[in-house]
Amino acid sequence: MDQDPKERLLLPPRAATNGPHRRGKPAAPGGGGGGGGVTIDVHGLKKRGGGRRSWVRVDAATGAAEAVEVAKPALMRRLDLPARDLRLLDPLFVYPSAILGRERAVVCNLERIRCIITADEALVLRDPDADGGAAAEEAVRRYVDELQRRLVDRADDLPFEFIALEVALEAACSFLDAQAVELEAEAYPLLDELTAKISTLDLERARRLKSKLVALTRRVQKVRDEIEQLMDDDGDMAEMYLTEKKMRMEASSLDEEGLQGIAGNNAFGTSVSAPVSPVSSPPAPRRLEKQFSFARSRHSSFKSSESSQYNIEELEMLLEAYFVVIDYTLSKLTSLKEYIDDTEDFINIQLDNVRNQLIQFELLLTTATFVVAIFGVVSGVFGMNFEGVAVLKVPHAFEWTLIITGVCGAVIFACLLWYFKKRSEDTQCWSCIGVHLISILKLPVSMG
Repeated sequence: MDQDPKERLLLPPRAATNGPHRRGKPAAPGGGGGGGGVTIDVHGLKKRGGGRRSWVRVDAATGAAEAVEVAKPALMRRLDLPARDLRLLDPLFVYPSAILGRERAVVCNLERIRCIITADEALVLRDPDADGGAAAEEAVRRYVDELQRRLVDRADDLPFEFIALEVALEAACSFLDAQAVELEAEAYPLLDELTAKISTLDLERARRLKSKLVALTRRVQKVRDEIEQLMDDDGDMAEMYLTEKKMRMEASSLDEEGLQGIAGNNAFGTSVSAPVSPVSSPPAPRRLEKQFSFARSRHSSFKSSESSQYNIEELEMLLEAYFVVIDYTLSKLTSLKEYIDDTEDFINIQLDNVRNQLIQFELLLTTATFVVAIFGVVSGVFGMNFEGVAVLKVPHAFEWTLIITGVCGAVIFACLLWYFKKRSEDTQCWSCIGVHLISILKLPVSMG
């Protein structure tokens, strides 16, 4: 007796095992391994990657939902899916969004919704142990509830796979748009505050915000590219007409059974009728073989040309609607990125102005120090106890020397300021002037 397909999917309950990560025991002294610490349970990872997983199954006919434990090898055998397709849904790996149309299923990895859609059911992956498990569980619950509601209130003639795909696209687009709106609500006030007053804390927040923006833009761009790639390829869209392919396969099977029955009747009829000349008609086994070959060739020609016979306008309109939605989200993120870039340019200009002002102030201080150092040299000379120098014995010689030194220092200071101003007007680069002239001016100061 054939076993029910659902029972083949369900695995017997297994004993509880350790998670993929466990605390290792300290190694004994003299052992070959290192000390204690966290070790990776490779055997547990292998069981988890290739073993059973928790899914929510939604029936296409009744809309009933149930939690099932499905083995990965069983899914591969039942749905004719390669391992690389199921790997896209594995939470142990990080893959971007993808929509794959296969012969008997549609594999969707759209943000928090990871599901396999067939003509008869939808299997939605549940992984409570993943990062953000509560949010992922809530997303799966909302997806299942919305899919059940649309199956009950079916207002159009869309096949089940398109309804399930539409709900997944709507969930992904809504989630990404909500994150974009949240990012905008945080970004615009922060950027306006930065244009008014620059602070280190706000700059750090802006840096983290830009990193989030880049990551979100990449995810939105990937969903948009997947939808656009599907719309551009008629063959991929034709592969996703699972209900119609199923109906045509069933009709083709009925035709084969009918041909087989006709062949059996013909064989029986020839056995009880009068003998037929072997020249005018082939024997019954040969005619039966020819009829079977005809049916097989008809079925193979049907499979080769079925992708071109589907009317893909229905799916194309559905994808185009969500392409507009995700493109609008991408345009909002692009506008936000341009606003951030403009704010960065404004901040850089302000920082350059502040930097130039600091360099100018340092130049003024260095020039003043150079002039004051001249007074220090003159005072040091007059403070020496030289004998036989007539100038030191002249009355008011020290006062006149200070006056002459002050005038010379003022002239030197004015000349240096004029030189700085002229060079700044020519080059518009105080940094280059400052590094060069400060090194020149500090040389005699250090010598003094």
